[in-house]
Amino acid sequence: MNALAIAPRIHHVAVQTDDVESTVKWYEEFLGATVEWTLSAFSPLTRSRLPGIEKLVELKVGTVRFHVFDRAGHTRRGPDPRGYQFQHIGITVDSHDDLVELRKRWWRARERQDLTWARDEPPSDIVTDDDGMQSLYVLDPNGLEMEFIHFSGQAS
Repeated sequence: MNALAIAPRIHHVAVQTDDVESTVKWYEEFLGATVEWTLSAFSPLTRSRLPGIEKLVELKVGTVRFHVFDRAGHTRRGPDPRGYQFQHIGITVDSHDDLVELRKRWWRARERQDLTWARDEPPSDIVTDDDGMQSLYVLDPNGLEMEFIHFSGQAS
């Protein structure tokens, strides 16, 4: 094995949705994300991997990017219950107050958005584990789970 150290970093999280515009608005309102670019022409590789892709929007907040896209003709069913998928993504924030604010924003966004929610689950309470890590779990309108984390007294 090569001794070369590899330091992977997450560039983006891809979010497939039935409603690009509403999902983009939700990420803008909930996280304060901004649209960086929109794409409607795709390479043959992208088209082979994501048949029916019509539009992709990149949103960015801090160093986190979300690629929101739809695919014409997809089944709109969830993944095979026995299939593998990411269970959630963890995103760090700077303070406990950030977690409190995100929880409030989730409720405000949920009340103001006119879209169908894949799962009817409210955000979790803010919990603290034995090591002092605080977590808030939320679902986006597509049912994708995010964990927002604050490491109390530690570097994140």
